[in-house]
Amino acid sequence: MTPGQRNLITDIPGLKVGNAQDPDLKSGTTVLLSGAPFTTSVAVHGGAPGTRETDLLAPDKSAPGVDALVLSGGSAFGLASAQGVMDALHEQGRGFPVLSARVPIVPAAIIFDLLNGGDKDWGENPYPALGRAALVDAKTDFEIGTFGAGAGAQTAMHKGGLGSASLVLPSGVTVGALVAVNPMGSVTTPSGRHFWAAAFEVDGEFGGLGVDPKPELTLPPSRKVPAMASLGNTTIAIVATDAALDKAQCHRMAVAAHDGMARAIVPAHTPMDGDLVFAASTGARQLDDPGIELAAIGHAASLCLARAISRAVWEAQPESGDTLPTLKQDLGLI
Repeated sequence: MTPGQRNLITDIPGLKVGNAQDPDLKSGTTVLLSGAPFTTSVAVHGGAPGTRETDLLAPDKSAPGVDALVLSGGSAFGLASAQGVMDALHEQGRGFPVLSARVPIVPAAIIFDLLNGGDKDWGENPYPALGRAALVDAKTDFEIGTFGAGAGAQTAMHKGGLGSASLVLPSGVTVGALVAVNPMGSVTTPSGRHFWAAAFEVDGEFGGLGVDPKPELTLPPSRKVPAMASLGNTTIAIVATDAALDKAQCHRMAVAAHDGMARAIVPAHTPMDGDLVFAASTGARQLDDPGIELAAIGHAASLCLARAISRAVWEAQPESGDTLPTLKQDLGLI
């Protein structure tokens, strides 16, 4: 397996990603969409999720597809970003047809980034506008690091961010991941100089720092303020493929992808994290042997997610008012 041309989730034909962020707010929104509805499910393994429309994604629920997926900062306030996306899609005539009506289906998940040094003293909730702006920004070549839903993200030791990665399987199936990285845990080992996911790195995509020669079993230290470490965190992700999967198969893909989160973040899936993975299928490529191929797709999704998490932290950029350094700052690279 090798990364796609962009090493982004948009290596899957038809997918686009849009970002919108506010540097004063230190928060933002990311939208994934396609030209047509796509099959989606979800797996939630964290103890403190914040979501919208996720019940519809269970295999036994009737919604056949979604029009967009939203990842956002802002905690519960950020769920309103999906309303901005929904309103804009409705204006475009998109949505699930119900007789003469159309209802855009826009599931969303949020991270807690309210204590990161940004100006949160807003009068009107800024997230509907950020959602709309992210939709307008949707494209195949998009930015990672301090952008979109990752604009205000933090890990235990460093700034977090938005990450993405892809893999093309020998069968020709493409798998990709998109993630906003804001965990209670750390993406680097206790030394702060090596990624937990270093063994899965491809072509130095997150610095080529290598595997920690002296790994420790103790938990990495945390620089987060105690309130943020105890009240809210969360890593939220989307894994996607062009393989034709139904909702139940998408759910299995999402479950498998959580392995990548556990490989890249220590600890993961804590009671204070709302760790969640959406899984999406554009349905463009039929599978010859779904049972066997689904296992390979799930494995690829876990690898993409582990790499995307590390890329998010590696590409984070320093900004005025930050309460945590970037990894590159700690390493003396900027």
